[in-house]
Amino acid sequence: MINIQSLTFSYRKNKPLFQNLNLRLEAGHVYGLLGKNGAGKSTLLKQIAGLIFPDQGFCEVNGHISAKRQPSFLQDIFLVPEEFYLPGIKVQTYVSIYAPFYPNFDHNTFFAYLKEFNIPDGQNLTEMSYGQKKKVLISFALATNTKVLIMDEPTNGLDIPSKSQFRKLIASALSDDKCIIISTHQVRDLDNLIDSIVIIDNHQIVFKEDVQTVTDKLSFKTVNRLEDIGTVLFADSSIKGHHVITPNNGYDHSKVDMELLFNAVLTNQKPIQEIFN
Repeated sequence: MINIQSLTFSYRKNKPLFQNLNLRLEAGHVYGLLGKNGAGKSTLLKQIAGLIFPDQGFCEVNGHISAKRQPSFLQDIFLVPEEFYLPGIKVQTYVSIYAPFYPNFDHNTFFAYLKEFNIPDGQNLTEMSYGQKKKVLISFALATNTKVLIMDEPTNGLDIPSKSQFRKLIASALSDDKCIIISTHQVRDLDNLIDSIVIIDNHQIVFKEDVQTVTDKLSFKTVNRLEDIGTVLFADSSIKGHHVITPNNGYDHSKVDMELLFNAVLTNQKPIQEIFN
Protein backbone atom coordinates (compact mmCIF):
# COMPACT_ATOMS: atom_id res chain seq x y z
CA MET A 1 0.00 0.00 0.00
CA ILE A 2 2.61 2.60 1.13
CA ASN A 3 6.30 1.92 0.64
CA ILE A 4 8.92 4.48 1.68
CA GLN A 5 12.51 3.56 0.88
CA SER A 6 15.76 5.39 1.73
CA LEU A 7 13.90 8.70 1.99
CA THR A 8 16.14 11.69 2.64
CA PHE A 9 14.68 15.18 2.93
CA SER A 10 15.78 18.54 4.27
CA TYR A 11 14.22 21.99 4.43
CA ARG A 12 17.67 23.54 4.80
CA LYS A 13 20.88 22.50 3.13
CA ASN A 14 23.10 20.14 5.16
CA LYS A 15 20.40 19.73 7.84
CA PRO A 16 18.41 16.65 6.84
CA LEU A 17 15.07 16.16 8.55
CA PHE A 18 14.98 12.55 7.33
CA GLN A 19 17.93 10.45 6.27
CA ASN A 20 17.48 6.98 4.74
CA LEU A 21 14.04 6.57 6.32
CA ASN A 22 12.22 3.31 5.53
CA LEU A 23 8.57 2.53 6.28
CA ARG A 24 5.90 0.15 4.98
CA LEU A 25 2.20 0.60 5.76
CA GLU A 26 -0.44 -1.91 4.72
CA ALA A 27 -4.14 -1.74 3.90
CA GLY A 28 -6.73 -2.70 6.51
CA HIS A 29 -5.13 -0.74 9.35
CA VAL A 30 -5.56 2.50 11.27
CA TYR A 31 -2.02 3.69 11.97
CA GLY A 32 -1.31 6.10 14.79
CA LEU A 33 1.71 8.27 13.99
CA LEU A 34 3.10 9.58 17.27
CA GLY A 35 5.99 11.92 17.96
CA LYS A 36 7.06 15.07 19.75
CA ASN A 37 6.72 18.52 18.18
CA GLY A 38 9.29 18.90 15.42
CA ALA A 39 9.89 15.17 15.07
CA GLY A 40 8.75 15.26 11.43
CA LYS A 41 5.23 13.80 11.57
CA SER A 42 3.56 16.41 9.36
CA THR A 43 6.48 16.38 6.93
CA LEU A 44 6.21 12.60 6.59
CA LEU A 45 2.48 12.86 5.90
CA LYS A 46 3.12 15.49 3.23
CA GLN A 47 5.72 13.22 1.62
CA ILE A 48 3.14 10.44 1.42
CA ALA A 49 0.56 12.84 -0.03
CA GLY A 50 3.03 14.15 -2.63
CA LEU A 51 2.96 17.72 -1.35
CA ILE A 52 6.72 17.83 -0.82
CA PHE A 53 9.36 15.77 -2.58
CA PRO A 54 12.30 13.73 -1.26
CA ASP A 55 15.88 14.76 -1.93
CA GLN A 56 16.75 11.09 -2.27
CA GLY A 57 14.79 7.84 -2.10
CA PHE A 58 11.11 7.56 -2.87
CA CYS A 59 7.61 7.26 -1.49
CA GLU A 60 5.31 4.89 -3.34
CA VAL A 61 1.55 4.73 -2.75
CA ASN A 62 -0.57 2.08 -4.49
CA GLY A 63 2.14 1.65 -7.09
CA HIS A 64 2.44 5.39 -7.76
CA ILE A 65 5.44 7.57 -6.92
CA SER A 66 3.92 10.33 -4.76
CA ALA A 67 6.21 13.04 -6.12
CA LYS A 68 4.87 12.55 -9.66
CA ARG A 69 1.33 13.49 -8.50
CA GLN A 70 -0.37 11.58 -11.28
CA PRO A 71 -4.18 11.98 -11.49
CA SER A 72 -4.69 8.28 -10.69
CA PHE A 73 -2.67 8.83 -7.50
CA LEU A 74 -4.41 12.06 -6.46
CA GLN A 75 -7.93 10.69 -6.87
CA ASP A 76 -7.26 7.86 -4.41
CA ILE A 77 -5.60 9.74 -1.53
CA PHE A 78 -6.92 12.46 0.77
CA LEU A 79 -5.13 14.53 3.40
CA VAL A 80 -6.90 16.34 6.24
CA PRO A 81 -4.22 18.84 7.33
CA GLU A 82 -3.91 20.31 10.80
CA GLU A 83 -4.26 23.81 9.37
CA PHE A 84 -6.71 24.27 6.54
CA TYR A 85 -8.74 26.83 4.61
CA LEU A 86 -12.31 26.45 3.40
CA PRO A 87 -13.75 28.98 0.94
CA GLY A 88 -16.70 31.24 1.73
CA ILE A 89 -19.34 29.13 0.02
CA LYS A 90 -22.18 26.88 1.14
CA VAL A 91 -21.50 23.26 2.00
CA GLN A 92 -23.50 22.00 -0.99
CA THR A 93 -21.54 24.26 -3.34
CA TYR A 94 -18.26 23.03 -1.86
CA VAL A 95 -19.27 19.45 -2.55
CA SER A 96 -20.40 20.18 -6.10
CA ILE A 97 -16.99 21.76 -6.86
CA TYR A 98 -14.62 19.31 -5.18
CA ALA A 99 -16.39 15.94 -5.16
CA PRO A 100 -15.88 15.33 -8.93
CA PHE A 101 -12.13 15.00 -8.32
CA TYR A 102 -12.86 11.75 -6.43
CA PRO A 103 -14.56 9.06 -8.55
CA ASN A 104 -15.74 7.09 -5.52
CA PHE A 105 -17.24 10.04 -3.67
CA ASP A 106 -20.51 9.10 -1.95
CA HIS A 107 -22.88 12.06 -1.61
CA ASN A 108 -25.38 10.20 0.56
CA THR A 109 -22.65 9.15 2.96
CA PHE A 110 -21.29 12.72 3.14
CA PHE A 111 -24.64 14.20 4.17
CA ALA A 112 -25.19 11.32 6.61
CA TYR A 113 -21.87 12.22 8.25
CA LEU A 114 -22.91 15.88 8.47
CA LYS A 115 -26.13 14.80 10.16
CA GLU A 116 -24.12 12.67 12.60
CA PHE A 117 -22.05 15.76 13.44
CA ASN A 118 -25.17 18.00 13.62
CA ILE A 119 -23.94 20.26 10.79
CA PRO A 120 -26.67 21.89 8.63
CA ASP A 121 -25.84 21.31 4.96
CA GLY A 122 -27.22 24.67 3.84
CA GLN A 123 -24.88 26.77 5.97
CA ASN A 124 -22.07 28.92 4.62
CA LEU A 125 -18.62 27.67 5.59
CA THR A 126 -17.46 31.11 6.74
CA GLU A 127 -20.31 31.21 9.28
CA MET A 128 -19.05 28.07 10.99
CA SER A 129 -16.76 27.72 13.97
CA TYR A 130 -13.37 26.05 13.57
CA GLY A 131 -14.77 22.83 15.05
CA GLN A 132 -17.71 22.82 12.63
CA LYS A 133 -15.40 23.38 9.66
CA LYS A 134 -13.23 20.50 10.85
CA LYS A 135 -16.31 18.24 10.95
CA VAL A 136 -17.22 19.23 7.38
CA LEU A 137 -13.69 18.45 6.18
CA ILE A 138 -13.61 15.11 8.02
CA SER A 139 -17.01 14.20 6.56
CA PHE A 140 -15.82 15.09 3.07
CA ALA A 141 -12.60 13.10 3.55
CA LEU A 142 -14.46 9.98 4.60
CA ALA A 143 -16.99 10.35 1.77
CA THR A 144 -14.22 10.39 -0.87
CA ASN A 145 -13.69 6.66 -0.19
CA THR A 146 -10.03 6.96 -1.13
CA LYS A 147 -7.82 3.97 -0.43
CA VAL A 148 -5.42 6.16 1.55
CA LEU A 149 -6.76 8.62 4.12
CA ILE A 150 -4.29 10.80 6.04
CA MET A 151 -5.31 12.92 9.01
CA ASP A 152 -3.05 15.36 10.85
CA GLU A 153 -4.37 16.11 14.36
CA PRO A 154 -8.00 15.48 13.34
CA THR A 155 -9.46 15.78 16.86
CA ASN A 156 -8.09 19.29 17.43
CA GLY A 157 -11.08 21.60 17.73
CA LEU A 158 -13.60 18.82 18.37
CA ASP A 159 -15.60 18.74 21.58
CA ILE A 160 -15.94 15.56 23.63
CA PRO A 161 -19.15 14.26 21.96
CA SER A 162 -17.68 14.97 18.51
CA LYS A 163 -14.52 13.01 19.33
CA SER A 164 -16.71 10.02 20.14
CA GLN A 165 -18.58 10.44 16.86
CA PHE A 166 -15.27 10.76 15.02
CA ARG A 167 -14.04 7.44 16.42
CA LYS A 168 -17.27 5.75 15.39
CA LEU A 169 -17.13 7.10 11.84
CA ILE A 170 -13.48 6.14 11.32
CA ALA A 171 -14.12 2.61 12.60
CA SER A 172 -17.07 2.22 10.23
CA ALA A 173 -15.10 3.59 7.26
CA LEU A 174 -12.15 1.20 7.57
CA SER A 175 -12.06 -1.74 5.16
CA ASP A 176 -9.52 -4.31 4.04
CA ASP A 177 -8.47 -2.20 1.05
CA LYS A 178 -8.03 1.11 2.92
CA CYS A 179 -5.12 2.51 4.89
CA ILE A 180 -5.82 5.26 7.42
CA ILE A 181 -2.97 7.23 9.00
CA ILE A 182 -3.67 9.53 11.94
CA SER A 183 -1.01 11.81 13.39
CA THR A 184 -1.93 12.99 16.86
CA HIS A 185 -0.70 14.31 20.18
CA GLN A 186 -4.04 13.47 21.78
CA VAL A 187 -3.49 9.73 21.95
CA ARG A 188 -6.16 9.17 24.58
CA ASP A 189 -8.74 10.37 22.06
CA LEU A 190 -7.81 7.56 19.71
CA ASP A 191 -6.35 4.69 21.72
CA ASN A 192 -9.45 2.52 21.11
CA LEU A 193 -9.31 3.20 17.37
CA ILE A 194 -5.65 2.81 16.39
CA ASP A 195 -4.59 -0.78 15.68
CA SER A 196 -0.97 -0.12 14.69
CA ILE A 197 1.50 2.27 16.30
CA VAL A 198 4.32 4.15 14.58
CA ILE A 199 6.57 6.36 16.72
CA ILE A 200 8.96 8.85 15.19
CA ASP A 201 11.77 10.43 17.21
CA ASN A 202 14.78 12.44 16.14
CA HIS A 203 13.48 12.17 12.57
CA GLN A 204 13.64 8.37 12.58
CA ILE A 205 11.07 5.59 12.92
CA VAL A 206 11.95 4.13 16.32
CA PHE A 207 8.90 1.91 16.86
CA LYS A 208 6.35 0.21 14.58
CA GLU A 209 4.13 -2.54 15.90
CA ASP A 210 0.48 -3.53 15.78
CA VAL A 211 -1.49 -3.28 19.02
CA GLN A 212 -1.96 -7.05 19.26
CA THR A 213 1.80 -7.61 19.21
CA VAL A 214 2.28 -4.91 21.85
CA THR A 215 -0.17 -6.60 24.19
CA ASP A 216 1.55 -9.94 23.56
CA LYS A 217 4.95 -8.54 24.53
CA LEU A 218 4.14 -5.90 27.14
CA SER A 219 1.88 -5.60 30.16
CA PHE A 220 0.28 -2.32 31.25
CA LYS A 221 -0.88 -2.01 34.84
CA THR A 222 -1.26 0.29 37.83
CA VAL A 223 0.33 -0.74 41.13
CA ASN A 224 0.66 0.81 44.58
CA ARG A 225 4.27 -0.23 45.10
CA LEU A 226 6.97 -0.64 42.47
CA GLU A 227 8.70 -3.08 44.82
CA ASP A 228 5.83 -5.53 44.38
CA ILE A 229 6.60 -6.25 40.73
CA GLY A 230 9.66 -7.47 38.84
CA THR A 231 11.21 -5.83 35.80
CA VAL A 232 9.84 -2.36 35.14
CA LEU A 233 10.48 -0.98 31.67
CA PHE A 234 8.82 2.34 32.43
CA ALA A 235 6.85 3.90 35.28
CA ASP A 236 4.82 7.07 35.60
CA SER A 237 3.56 7.97 39.06
CA SER A 238 0.34 9.76 39.94
CA ILE A 239 -2.04 10.04 42.88
CA LYS A 240 -3.69 6.82 41.65
CA GLY A 241 -0.44 4.88 41.96
CA HIS A 242 2.33 3.87 39.60
CA HIS A 243 1.39 3.29 35.95
CA VAL A 244 3.93 0.79 34.70
CA ILE A 245 4.97 -1.20 31.66
CA THR A 246 6.54 -4.60 32.26
CA PRO A 247 7.49 -7.51 30.00
CA ASN A 248 4.47 -9.73 29.49
CA ASN A 249 5.92 -13.01 30.67
CA GLY A 250 2.61 -14.51 31.78
CA TYR A 251 0.60 -13.92 28.58
CA ASP A 252 -1.64 -11.56 30.50
CA HIS A 253 -3.30 -9.39 27.86
CA SER A 254 -3.86 -5.84 29.07
CA LYS A 255 -5.15 -2.72 27.34
CA VAL A 256 -2.43 -0.66 25.67
CA ASP A 257 -1.86 2.75 27.23
CA MET A 258 -0.50 4.56 24.17
CA GLU A 259 0.58 7.65 26.04
CA LEU A 260 2.54 5.51 28.49
CA LEU A 261 4.02 3.46 25.64
CA PHE A 262 5.04 6.60 23.76
CA ASN A 263 6.85 8.02 26.78
CA ALA A 264 8.44 4.63 27.46
CA VAL A 265 9.81 4.31 23.93
CA LEU A 266 11.32 7.79 24.04
CA THR A 267 12.77 7.30 27.53
CA ASN A 268 13.83 3.67 27.54
CA GLN A 269 14.00 2.81 23.85
CA LYS A 270 16.68 0.11 23.71
CA PRO A 271 15.20 -2.42 26.23
CA ILE A 272 11.78 -2.12 24.62
CA GLN A 273 13.15 -2.58 21.12
CA GLU A 274 15.06 -5.65 22.29
CA ILE A 275 11.80 -7.23 23.46
CA PHE A 276 10.25 -6.84 20.02
CA ASN A 277 13.36 -7.82 18.12
